Amino acid sequence: MARAAAPQIAQPAELALALCFHDAIYDPQAKDNERRSANWAQAVMQAAGAAPDALQRVDALVMATCHFQPAQAPLPADSAWMLDIDLSILGAPGARFAQYQAQIQAEYAWVPAADYALRRQSVLRGFLQRPAIYQTATMRARLEAQARQNLEQALALAIA
Repeated sequence: MARAAAPQIAQPAELALALCFHDAIYDPQAKDNERRSANWAQAVMQAAGAAPDALQRVDALVMATCHFQPAQAPLPADSAWMLDIDLSILGAPGARFAQYQAQIQAEYAWVPAADYALRRQSVLRGFLQRPAIYQTATMRARLEAQARQNLEQALALAIA
């Protein structure tokens, strides 16, 4: 996959940094993990003497992982790859996706079970309602069908 993506990525080093820093600060009870992770990336990059435009691009890449809403217009290639890599777990083989689901549930054990079930179903449905889960043709071809199968199965189990 890395070779297929390489020609499409404008700033590979910045994408790599953003991937390293996204979720570097992660507290399931916090609502500002991406912002705090992006701020940390900014501080490290500034200390290393990175250019201001590089700081802005890495910040935007990390913040893109908030997944506030599906993109309405085509994203810049690096942002599309960032989102697709972040969501690649959705298209993992079924057994790995089931592990991921259990890991997410464990992270949110502090949420009452009924509330967790409703919120998780809403998140899963949100991904399924997108015309495409993945932004890049490469990731759509590789993972879209499996992701949809995983999400549908997770919803069926949650409702049963």
